[in-house]
Amino acid sequence: MATYLDSILEWHRERAGNDDRPLEALLERAREMPPGRSFEATLRSAASERPGVAVIAEIKRRSPSKGELVPDLVAAPMAQAYERGGASCLSILTDGVHFGGSSVDLMEARAATSLPVLRKDFTVWEGDVADARMMGADAVLLIVAALDQSQLVDLLALAQELDLDGLVECHDEAEVERALEAGASMVGVNQRDLTTFEVDGQRAERLAKVLPDGVLKVAESGIDGPAACRRLADAGFSTVLVGEHLMRSNDPVAALRSLIEA
Repeated sequence: MATYLDSILEWHRERAGNDDRPLEALLERAREMPPGRSFEATLRSAASERPGVAVIAEIKRRSPSKGELVPDLVAAPMAQAYERGGASCLSILTDGVHFGGSSVDLMEARAATSLPVLRKDFTVWEGDVADARMMGADAVLLIVAALDQSQLVDLLALAQELDLDGLVECHDEAEVERALEAGASMVGVNQRDLTTFEVDGQRAERLAKVLPDGVLKVAESGIDGPAACRRLADAGFSTVLVGEHLMRSNDPVAALRSLIEA
């Protein structure tokens, strides 16, 4: 059955196929970038040094399921609000067609704070990884459902070579197994069903049981308040990635603090 992800991936793969930039030149430019901020290490330190969950606070203007969130959003002041609220890291949507994001959002948000930044996008080829590094990202998202195993292995290795951490996103047990086989040390569990786009509140709790100790466990999607954070922390997640709940809040600083303290 086709999913919402299929059409998005088709668009990104077509774009990648039409990208005539020489890959080696992109990789060379990416290798010349200054050192990044350590995304995974920051999350691990936050989990060990203070009570509560670490929050990756997300900036996005719209989503396929909810439509427009904050169409007139300005990335820099939102990022600064997230930093004041206690976010450990940022996640910035750079997909323009489907989510209203851009590389400019990422660059402005990162310049306005001291927080490490995840490029939240649909990574389908090596050029996407190089672009993430060149725009200043500290981590890149790799969606297991979007990649075959050789692609997943190769793109994760390339990210590490380019001084990027890889957040490897899974939706079921088989994908968790693939992520671990690829060498992922940071695994995100997306609670949103790819077929129905509904949030499955039990998904993260179920998959947490098959994630080994030592893997940084990140729960994603459907985190709508302190109660959800408590449930996920109890299940073994040290980190949550939260977007829509914060974007819709009238006071993102207070909303973030309530999640962390949950």
